[in-house]
Amino acid sequence: MLIRTKNLSAFLLIFVSFFSAKATITAPKWVLYSPDKSVCINIFENTSGSNFSLSYNVISYKSHAAETVIETSPFGIVRTDNAFTNNLSFVSASRTKTVTDNYKLHTGRQTKIKSKARELSLTYKNNKNALLQINFRAYNDGIAFNYVFPEHSGNTYTVTEELTGFKIPTTARKWLQPYDAPTKWTPAYEEYFENGITVGTASKNIEGWAYPAHFKTKNHWLLISEANLTDNYCGTRLEQNAPEGLYKIRFPDPLDGQGVGEVNPSYTLPWAMPWRTIIVGSSIGQIFESQMINNLSNKELKMDFSWVKPGRSSWSWLLDANSPQNFESLKKFVDLSAQMKWEYTLVDANWDLMKGGTIRQLVDYSNSKGVGVFMWYNSGGAHNTVEERPRNIIDNAELRKAEFKKLQEWGVKGVKIDFWQSDKQNIIKLYHEVLKDAAHYQLLVNLHGCTLPRGWSRIYPNLIALEAVRGEECYTFDNRYAALAPSQNTIIPFTRNVVGPTDYTPVVFSNAKFPHITTYAHELALSLIFNAGVVHFADNTESYNSKPDYVQDFLKTVPVVFDESHYIMGEPGKDVVIASRKGKLWYVAGINGEKNSKDLSFKLPFLKGNNYNLNIIMDGKDMYSFENSISTLKKNDAIKIKMLENGGFVAVLTQK
Repeated sequence: MLIRTKNLSAFLLIFVSFFSAKATITAPKWVLYSPDKSVCINIFENTSGSNFSLSYNVISYKSHAAETVIETSPFGIVRTDNAFTNNLSFVSASRTKTVTDNYKLHTGRQTKIKSKARELSLTYKNNKNALLQINFRAYNDGIAFNYVFPEHSGNTYTVTEELTGFKIPTTARKWLQPYDAPTKWTPAYEEYFENGITVGTASKNIEGWAYPAHFKTKNHWLLISEANLTDNYCGTRLEQNAPEGLYKIRFPDPLDGQGVGEVNPSYTLPWAMPWRTIIVGSSIGQIFESQMINNLSNKELKMDFSWVKPGRSSWSWLLDANSPQNFESLKKFVDLSAQMKWEYTLVDANWDLMKGGTIRQLVDYSNSKGVGVFMWYNSGGAHNTVEERPRNIIDNAELRKAEFKKLQEWGVKGVKIDFWQSDKQNIIKLYHEVLKDAAHYQLLVNLHGCTLPRGWSRIYPNLIALEAVRGEECYTFDNRYAALAPSQNTIIPFTRNVVGPTDYTPVVFSNAKFPHITTYAHELALSLIFNAGVVHFADNTESYNSKPDYVQDFLKTVPVVFDESHYIMGEPGKDVVIASRKGKLWYVAGINGEKNSKDLSFKLPFLKGNNYNLNIIMDGKDMYSFENSISTLKKNDAIKIKMLENGGFVAVLTQK
């Protein structure tokens, strides 16, 4: 018998079947559609003898033909006192409802967000009558679900295993980053993304695969990650092996964070866990433009965040690692920020060993120039053995609050906190404590050597950037980086940067130990291709001053926060072109990740005006030169640009 809910617009179908003890249900018991009916999740209640377990699949109707983009995959979670994997029985279902959420972000490619989803909650009990609730959300751009232990208890419970899996069609390709093996410096989400390899290929590291996991099926693109990770759980990843395309969740490695902290998360009841997210698009642009991670995260703290000011920053460390210990060297970067009209300068590690002046003198000097200062700190603590200073402050609540209070009194604007080395629950808890304390003392936060964004920039608007990427500092110590950077740069906008702000430290024209093979115009475009609340420009004064005036003018005015952004063209590992609007200006950027030149032709269908001034900075005659083109563009005209091998461009459109 088929039963529909009273709300006919719910698109929830309840299949009621009477079956023998040995029967297996092959039709979905529950179906939840997105508001536009372009994607759905099917939930199966499976019986075999006395066993009763749960599984699901995801079907997308976005393309010309419906496609099962997540094949039948398991649910399940195990506590030390109870297993919720089989021997379950149905208890209740909520009435399907529409969930809307309109909110503003302080940073990002889009600041005004309107989200809408259909939501369903199912509750089951195991053979000990312990309850498990699973919440489901279906957005127009994908599916999410999370586990909840809904009972109330002051006792502490521990999860020992999560059986959640994502079965990807074996014909799909994937762009995944191996999860770091634990070392003095890792894990830090800084491996290279595998470029379009076969689904099911094992990670080179037994530690598994990192989020976000990007897949291309026959007709769809997928991005799997997690959202709203609070201090009640650990950060998860995917297992090393994926037999027949089944990627299962796993917990941190015991050796992460120098072995400090428990692998298995613990908490009291009720206990709501992070959302498992599956972003789905018929085009990769729908992945690029998704806000699902933010949509599923908690609302921002009830505090005044009007003081959060995104911007640009100079950074001395990449080309001179000893500069933070030299007062006069750092003054040059303060002056660079003032000259370039950048809002900030970053003082990196070991500033407490500074010679020629003090950090307080530098802060006072910078404030006199109208340039805000970020100061570097080591997050350790016992969870890392990195010697860079200052350390043993951030992990201590009393010392941390005293330090943040002092920085606020000095007029320091932000902190960069490095070397976290773990996604265990103790470190996730430390992240939240640090972000709350920094917000209290009105300090912006830039995290390095850190975990992946999981929606925290919505909760804590002062979190303006996270590293969790293999950025341009690698030109100083990784002999593979220069050759791989062009293609990696085209993968990151569709993977890492979709889930949150990325501190890539871009626009380095100078050569470090391992010279770059990207063109100057490619480097310039990275200021727009990668997005963060504060973009740290990593080259030095002499390099920026040697560039043409039109390049300097662009760097003086390029925004970091936008009203809206759109994917124009591209594919990971090959190239990418995006467009972003700030006020009445449109900024377009493109990069080439391949070893052949390309002639691009594209339109901007979202333009509302009829005529625009078009200013393009693109590759010149070689990788070390620019060409500047100024013309008029009509609304329906195509923009035509040639990119060199590993080349790029930026363009600014001003409506007439």
